[in-house]
Amino acid sequence: MSGSTTQRTATPGQPQAAPARNMGQKIAYAFGNLGQAAFYNTMSTFFITFVTTALFIDVDKTLAARLIAVITGLVVVIRIAEIFLDPLLGNLVDNTNTRWGRFRPWQFIGGLVPGILLIMVFTGLFGLVDVNTGVFMVLFVIVFILLDVIYSLRDISYWGMIPAISSDSHERSTYTALGAFTGSIGYNGVTVIVVPVVSWFTWKFTGQWEQGRTGWAAFAIIIAVLGLLTAWSVAFGTRENQGELRAKAEANGNPIEAFKAIAQNDQLLWVALSYLLYSVANVATTGVLFYQFKYVLGAPDSFSIAGVIPVITGLVTTPLYPVLNRRIPRRWLYTAGMAFMIAGYTLFIIAPMNLPVVIVALVLFYLPAQTIQMTAILSMTDSIEYGQLKTGKRNEAVTLSVRPMLDKIAGALSNGIVGFVAVAAGMVGNATAADMTAANIRTFKTCAYYLPLAGIVASLVVFLLTVKIDENMHDHIVEQLEERLASEEPDKR
Repeated sequence: MSGSTTQRTATPGQPQAAPARNMGQKIAYAFGNLGQAAFYNTMSTFFITFVTTALFIDVDKTLAARLIAVITGLVVVIRIAEIFLDPLLGNLVDNTNTRWGRFRPWQFIGGLVPGILLIMVFTGLFGLVDVNTGVFMVLFVIVFILLDVIYSLRDISYWGMIPAISSDSHERSTYTALGAFTGSIGYNGVTVIVVPVVSWFTWKFTGQWEQGRTGWAAFAIIIAVLGLLTAWSVAFGTRENQGELRAKAEANGNPIEAFKAIAQNDQLLWVALSYLLYSVANVATTGVLFYQFKYVLGAPDSFSIAGVIPVITGLVTTPLYPVLNRRIPRRWLYTAGMAFMIAGYTLFIIAPMNLPVVIVALVLFYLPAQTIQMTAILSMTDSIEYGQLKTGKRNEAVTLSVRPMLDKIAGALSNGIVGFVAVAAGMVGNATAADMTAANIRTFKTCAYYLPLAGIVASLVVFLLTVKIDENMHDHIVEQLEERLASEEPDKR
């Protein structure tokens, strides 16, 4: 250890990276989440939309409903089972030692393999669904598990790079904001383009302007290519720094210790619980917005509004986050964001059949989304040093594997909710808004708005009562770590 050279940018007298290289790295890093977020939205939201509206379009309605129920159930079970894999995947990333670092190799792999598997899923395993549904179901489980696992390695390694790039809380805020900024464009941009793209390619191949299977296959290819380009942007355009907090940390240990690292970090767990409640509520609502426009409002061609609004709000709020955070503590940014969401849900509940009111509700719903998510991500990121202070081990990827693990839980529940709503409310196959009954609308409102609103309120309560780690606390923790490491250095000579 005595011969190591710190590269922490906050240390006076150390050589600083060229501004052009720093800017290039930030651009490359930011670009990565554009395709990653688009990929995630495609899998967490529009895969089930594809299954419920297009995959079994030529199958008897009763059989189609059963097959949809089986697939949505399988997806929920598979993703919940994979939740327990994420800390192990984080441990795998933390123990990756290559000439390219810990994280970049997984960006390379995570850009290529999931894209191929995504295309397989959105083509019904290249048409196998029409040949033998039994074999299709068996192979689908295998393909979907591989898709989720390898995508998780990409997601974990992407966000795990932030503490590897900087130990400064405010600089981390910049990288997080950049990733969230492009992520907002990617995630919500998919919502904007999905109906036009799917409809156009369906028309191109079949002559019918609808959301058909050929259109969905073309859409999946576009998302797969975007995912490849953006992941490789991170793989080839970024570099990890080996500062003293990383260099002098104890070895991360075996996979069992990955779970211990999470269990011993109480602040990580409280942030995780608050974020989980928010994330489940958020995806439960966003996952059924297509049904809101198609079956409740009777205006499926207006669904792009639900993508345009979050893109605009993300473009406005995300760049402002680092600026606001220098003046307003994260706790109050989080609280204000939750208040906006509660107001949005109230409007959804009051007038779900009034398009202008729904648009206002969407603005209130999406306006604070990036602020809430960045606050949660930064709180988890800063808990890395909190855990290192307690245990001596620096579990970067393991700690940050918690967020994608929570997103996976939310995504699994979202798929289950969407599938349940589609079947229970009669929103499947060739049904239209004219076929909806009052009972159908009540079922939809309960799942899309009432239950998620309760989750948002619970998330806010947990955050305010239990999450203590903030910017000032993190600065103090870093100072304590540096003093401890400095005092231990002579003993290691």
